[in-house]
Amino acid sequence: MAHSTSTYFKIITTYSPTTVVYGTRSATSAIHYDEHDGSNDEKTQSAVLPKDNCPNNAVKCDGKQDCQHGTDEAYCVRFGEGNSLQVKTATDDRFLPVCKQGWDDNEAKQICKQQGFRKYDHHFTLTRSAPIQARVNFCFPFFLLHGTLHCCPDCGKQQATSRIIGGTIAKIGLWPWQLSLQFRGSHVCGGVLISPDFVLSAAHCFPRDSAALSPQNWRVYGGMVSLNNLPVPYFVEKIIVNENYDTKTNDQDVVLLKLTSPVTFNDKVQPACLPAYNQNFVQGTQCWTSGFGTTQASVVSKDLMEVSVDIIDTRVCNSRDAYGGLVTNNMLCAGKLEGGKDSCQGDSGGPLVCQGESRFYLVGITSWGAGCGEKNKPGVYTRVSSVLPWIYTSMHVRVKAKRINKN
Repeated sequence: MAHSTSTYFKIITTYSPTTVVYGTRSATSAIHYDEHDGSNDEKTQSAVLPKDNCPNNAVKCDGKQDCQHGTDEAYCVRFGEGNSLQVKTATDDRFLPVCKQGWDDNEAKQICKQQGFRKYDHHFTLTRSAPIQARVNFCFPFFLLHGTLHCCPDCGKQQATSRIIGGTIAKIGLWPWQLSLQFRGSHVCGGVLISPDFVLSAAHCFPRDSAALSPQNWRVYGGMVSLNNLPVPYFVEKIIVNENYDTKTNDQDVVLLKLTSPVTFNDKVQPACLPAYNQNFVQGTQCWTSGFGTTQASVVSKDLMEVSVDIIDTRVCNSRDAYGGLVTNNMLCAGKLEGGKDSCQGDSGGPLVCQGESRFYLVGITSWGAGCGEKNKPGVYTRVSSVLPWIYTSMHVRVKAKRINKN
């Protein structure tokens, strides 16, 4: 499969002639087309929803009910297990897989666009005999659906056969989503490429002052394994810090960078896969972290380092011998309780990836820890699945705003 491809599964069978309507991760808002898809005008379609009282700052499908009757959280879509597209039912808030007769390329473009992804290159069709997986009945005139649909950029593929303690130097192309975020010419934090336009990192890398939050002060580098041999940088258009980030506890320690122009994928530069909402990696799962971090006390590595770490149960990580309750539900721990393998300050914002379905999924973003590879003090990471609603909403809002500003 080509490096920049995306895959779409089309299910042919349906049980209703009504129209499927998609919007801002919701079925009720405007559909925007960018300059690359051949469309000229903004098109708006609406499902029938009850009248509701909503504040002016209501955000659709961010997991928080802003409107009195919750219509801002109705008919939201998300990526489920295996990156299948799912829609929330209106009656019981369950997410079930989507199917529509006559699904075409334009609808695939719209869905990917509304999830913050720029474009796609490939699709194919499943057989008519594909089994029914679920059926949804809505109390409002909408649609019946079943089956699955995939809509995501090809991701998480290796192209080569804060600190990295106990790690080894990485080969080029082994962690192609790893980025170096540099402030005024100096490496400050790691970053993770998740789409041609967007990078994830840690919010604590961007202190709340004018200099750190000014995009022109930052450069992003990818596709290399040494800070001594930097390629042409990517420039930053927008820095979006999670508004729920707590500087005291490091809860929801995540930031999204919008690049000024899309990255071209190749053997050295690829995105990591975002996990599904219900995709779990259990205690003991072997995962990997990487970065240009400290290999020994206060010694910064100029080479990209890698180390394998194991997922640690949060209850164990919150025990009295470890972090004593400091690890929130939006965090996860990975490392070795006996010490020796860890990620350090220079790797803040870098990836914790775990393999599944022959791909690597971004499970965590390096956030904090105590000491350096010490016993009972594993690395603590932002749990990516916990901040997925914020990520998808922020990606879509930035793409949408850029289109509106050009008109």
